[in-house]
Amino acid sequence: MKLIGTYTSPYVRKISVLLLEKGIAFEFVNQSPWLEESQVTDYTPLGKVPALVTDAGATWYNSSIIAAWLELHHPNPAFLPADPHLALAVRQLETLADGVCDAALLIVREQQKAPGQRCTDEMQRQRDKIRRGLDALEAAAVEGKGLNGAQITLADIATVCTLGYLNFRRVAPSWCVDRPQLVALATTLFQRDSFARTEPPAG
Repeated sequence: MKLIGTYTSPYVRKISVLLLEKGIAFEFVNQSPWLEESQVTDYTPLGKVPALVTDAGATWYNSSIIAAWLELHHPNPAFLPADPHLALAVRQLETLADGVCDAALLIVREQQKAPGQRCTDEMQRQRDKIRRGLDALEAAAVEGKGLNGAQITLADIATVCTLGYLNFRRVAPSWCVDRPQLVALATTLFQRDSFARTEPPAG
């Protein structure tokens, strides 16, 4: 099995964590979609990471789809509840965490532009999305159903990968203020081997 992606992508990290947690052996193929010589489009027409090539030679892309495939074909340990309605609720929290990450990525792209070319209004819109998204995740973590509960879920993994990306890119340095349950969740999961091994490189 091959995982195509970069070491800094939070979506790739999500899948790496799942693979490690499930004990699935895989080869990591470091490919940045932003480089001219990138081969990512060989695996996905969208030119985005992650992409997963299975042992049978099938290719899957988009982290949520890959996560669903892994749950279907490698169900143990399970990171989605058996009840389909509860599983859907977890998937919605995963989508929420990914949406916060989408907003953070857009801010990073704007910050990479020359100061005079940055769209400050767009950056503020994305910061508002991050704030609202994190508030909703904190509320879900307080409730403890599907997120921050007794059993680790896909929503937990996606959320903590997103929080790790916020830390890594310093997009929302005050995200932890007034969100103690998210802080506790991140502190706990960052101690797991799967998260320690997938921490993005410094610099």
